[in-house]
Amino acid sequence: MRFPRTALMIVALALGGCATPPLERAGSLRSYDRMSDANGLVTRSQIRVNKKDLLAAKTIRIASTVFPARTGVELTEKERRLVANAVSRELCLRLSERFRIVSSDDDADLTVQATVTHATPTSPTAAGASKALSIAKTVALPGVPVPVPRLPVGLGSLSVEAEARDFAGFQKAAIVWARNANSISNSARVANEGDAYDLAADFGADFAKLVATGESPFGGVPALPPMDTIPVRLGGAPKYVACEAFGRFPGLTGFAGQGLGLPPAWTDSGAKDNPAPASPPGPSSEQVLTQ
Repeated sequence: MRFPRTALMIVALALGGCATPPLERAGSLRSYDRMSDANGLVTRSQIRVNKKDLLAAKTIRIASTVFPARTGVELTEKERRLVANAVSRELCLRLSERFRIVSSDDDADLTVQATVTHATPTSPTAAGASKALSIAKTVALPGVPVPVPRLPVGLGSLSVEAEARDFAGFQKAAIVWARNANSISNSARVANEGDAYDLAADFGADFAKLVATGESPFGGVPALPPMDTIPVRLGGAPKYVACEAFGRFPGLTGFAGQGLGLPPAWTDSGAKDNPAPASPPGPSSEQVLTQ
């Protein structure tokens, strides 16, 4: 059959034709010693991990992701805040599967801190043209399962570094991570931060897996998301109160906006402007939301 073979060739070209951005070290990690290469199909990374200590940890605190202004990063402060918060929110959701997430003032076995080191903006013009082609295909060939890859121009990128430290400040996991958007798996959004915003979730998933398992997040068979995380992605309350600081997922509105290529800011309210005060020490600091 020629169609499946042709489709596979299109996917391979679309994924392979996007060069991954260089790994950038911004100096936010306590140490870069003994980091080793751990690359995925479309991701470059270096990691360091202490599996024994990570598996012994029970509680974790997630510091807000930092995305400072840098020369060569053409995103506004508002766009940077949205991307940084997308990293934090994804980390909180993913790490909730393995750890109890505590508030910023509570003691924790581990503290996670991520820093965005670079981002290449998406070309709104190219993204708009790609979305127009996709819509045209839907109108001209309704019901025909022919993929319409994005135009391989104007794609954005994201580079992030992060670490998990224990209560004494010793590094237990670290990653330097970089990925370009590609024509197959990243939806076209008509916004400067469109691809960086989508890639923020990819980074959050990769680093959370590293911290939760103590192993490289690349390779193996992808796991289906746990059923109890689906309501959270649909805009429901997170499992732990501390995750409310990063706002809720845009839910169905967000999925619809992504399908239409709308800017993330149109559907994502971002972090809470005034997060609720930290709970006092005790059982309430690990309260599980039940609504």
